[in-house]
Amino acid sequence: MRKCAITILSVVLMAQGAVAAEKTVKCEITSGNKIVFNANCVFMPEEGGSFSLSGIKQKPFFDGISVISVSIIEKGVAEVRGLTADGINSRWGEAKRSNKDKACWVGEDFKVCAR
Repeated sequence: MRKCAITILSVVLMAQGAVAAEKTVKCEITSGNKIVFNANCVFMPEEGGSFSLSGIKQKPFFDGISVISVSIIEKGVAEVRGLTADGINSRWGEAKRSNKDKACWVGEDFKVCAR
C-alpha cells in the first residue's frame, strides 16, 4: 500500500512540474508605439493557458516591472498586470490574442509577446 501511495504522489508531482516548467523565450513588450523591452525573458506557464514573464536573473523589464502576468479570462481574452519588485501590482488592462501573431497579446496601449 505504501509503495502505491508513493507512486501516485510521484505521478502527481511530475504532472504539476510539467505545467510549471519555466523556459527562456524571446519577449517583446510595447508601450504605446514604443518597444520598451526586446530580449530574452523567463516564461512561466500556468494552468489554462495563462502565463507570467520575468526578466533573466530577475532583472526588471522597464520602469521597475519585474513580472508581467497574462491571465486568461475567456478564449482569446486575458487580463494583463505588471508587478514591481516593491510589490506594486498595476493593472494594464484587457488584451486580446493577436490574429497575426499568436505569441502576442494586444491591449489598448500595450502589447506583450513571448516567442
